[in-house]
Amino acid sequence: MGDHKEQPLRVGAAVRRRRRALELTLAVVAERSGLSVPFLSQIENERARPSRSSLEKVADALRTTAVELLAAADPACSVDVVHAEGPEPGCEPRMRSLVRGHHQMHAQEFTGDHDAGREFQYRNDQLMYVADGAVDVEAEGRAYRLGRGDTLYLTGGVRHRWRATVADTRVIVVAVAEHVEALQDRPRQ
Repeated sequence: MGDHKEQPLRVGAAVRRRRRALELTLAVVAERSGLSVPFLSQIENERARPSRSSLEKVADALRTTAVELLAAADPACSVDVVHAEGPEPGCEPRMRSLVRGHHQMHAQEFTGDHDAGREFQYRNDQLMYVADGAVDVEAEGRAYRLGRGDTLYLTGGVRHRWRATVADTRVIVVAVAEHVEALQDRPRQ
């Protein structure tokens, strides 16, 4: 097989998390670091990899060290397996995460019913997939009936609620993580 090389780190997410934790704008970090706002934006969005010197300037502006930012960085490539859990006798409704950790995507599996009166509204887009059973969804005042194999795509900001209409319903919800900024705000119609 080929040589195993260590994967590069995605330091942009660590820079963004630190900047937001300090409640700083890109303009303030640019002023403190002497780097441009577009370059800092490219770093945060993984479109540019900073040199060691630039990373140290960013770290100083964020009142941390380059080593700390690198330690908080996400690996560029990762593989993580989440094994299925066996059903419990007398299974109550449950939710389990299908993705571990702090990533740009979240996925959850809902089995059975849940609080049908609970309304959801996520900042970013999400996809609902009915693996088994059926659900009724109310989104922005309209009702949808979904059966096995159906999907429903919701853009960020859409208010919705859902309920299982068949016993042993399984729903997979995949969403862009809340900490990820949408490319642009969409005007509401």
